[in-house]
Amino acid sequence: MNKLGMNLFAWTMTMDEDLSGTFLFLKESGFDFVEIPINESGESPNYVQKWQRIGNQLRELELDVQACTLCGPEQSLISADERIRRNAIDYLKRVVDCTAAAGATILMGPFYAGFKLFTGQPATQQEWDWSVTGMRQVAEHAQRQGVVLAMEYLNRFETYLLTCADDLARYIDEVNHPNCRAAFDTFHANIEEKSIAEALRTIAPHLVHVQISENDRSTPGKGHVNFDEVFSTLNEIGYEGPIAIEAFGVKPAALASAAHIFRPMFDSPEQLAADGLAFLKSELVKERKSAFA
Repeated sequence: MNKLGMNLFAWTMTMDEDLSGTFLFLKESGFDFVEIPINESGESPNYVQKWQRIGNQLRELELDVQACTLCGPEQSLISADERIRRNAIDYLKRVVDCTAAAGATILMGPFYAGFKLFTGQPATQQEWDWSVTGMRQVAEHAQRQGVVLAMEYLNRFETYLLTCADDLARYIDEVNHPNCRAAFDTFHANIEEKSIAEALRTIAPHLVHVQISENDRSTPGKGHVNFDEVFSTLNEIGYEGPIAIEAFGVKPAALASAAHIFRPMFDSPEQLAADGLAFLKSELVKERKSAFA
């Protein structure tokens, strides 16, 4: 049985707010886990304490937790500046520590390169090699911490290193580490893939995390992503891992700006979560019925 979760980007980028009410709402709504953003890790020996506290809150509610992150301009594994590449490795190791402190076993995201950093050219072999080499070091640290790294390819407007399932599968093969695996986000696949089903089949051997996201980042099932195809293919490949809803609204403002959200996508994060969860459950029930038909 797939565990169903909610990404917290609809509420926060930093996890600095008091989210106890949100956690309780998600638990009472029927979610199995939350997906927390870890976009800062601190430099002091005590930087994991915040994430331990959040993890404890979630455990008290019997909510599981996964984590997501990305890298900024000073933390890119494909930078021509060796200092920045080293910063990225050190930063990601600290994020792994925070992930483990929160009790999460999966850290997903597009952290193989700096987010929305472009050269205007396709990725070079040197950039590819820098990322593969750096990620292997991060994966070694993640293995010691009991964390699996789940790489997420993005659309061409947000990265230029990994933009499709073929890229992602080749990258994971070259990193060649058991703690470097794949995540799949339907928003990016809807833009970049000729066939979402074939994309899922391509990364099936590596797949450990799925994000369900509508074409306009609104409530799943309210747009034009073919989720019948998504869920039937997940059933076909035997995927039993976590599935999280990811959506973006007009708040937080910094995130809305980064995601180019300029109009309301849903009435409230709570409405999005409740309707989205009902949709996920209906799709899974549909697949179970078809399996026995």
